[in-house]
Amino acid sequence: MLTAAIYIPAAFAEICGCFCFWAWMRLGRSVLVLVPGCLSLVLFAWLLTFSPADNAGRAYAIYGGVYIAASLIWSWLVEKLPPDRWDIGGAAICLVGAAIILLAPRG
Repeated sequence: MLTAAIYIPAAFAEICGCFCFWAWMRLGRSVLVLVPGCLSLVLFAWLLTFSPADNAGRAYAIYGGVYIAASLIWSWLVEKLPPDRWDIGGAAICLVGAAIILLAPRG
């Protein structure tokens, strides 16, 4: 549960931060959207430091699966584009991979 409490908010912080840049560059929004975007990206990086993984590489690998699923949720809720069966299947595979990395028995 602690892992989800770290990775899920981190994913949405990263997506929000990146979306602010997207909104500025691709949607013509004000450059001021970069302020909350940068703050969101700082929050994302800070949250990942609390990962239970034993090194940064594994923390980022585990996070990758969560990020993919969260991106599809963002697309659905914010951009009004629901995921299709291929999106859901791909995200499920990534989450299984992330769980294997997280839960693997290591000495």
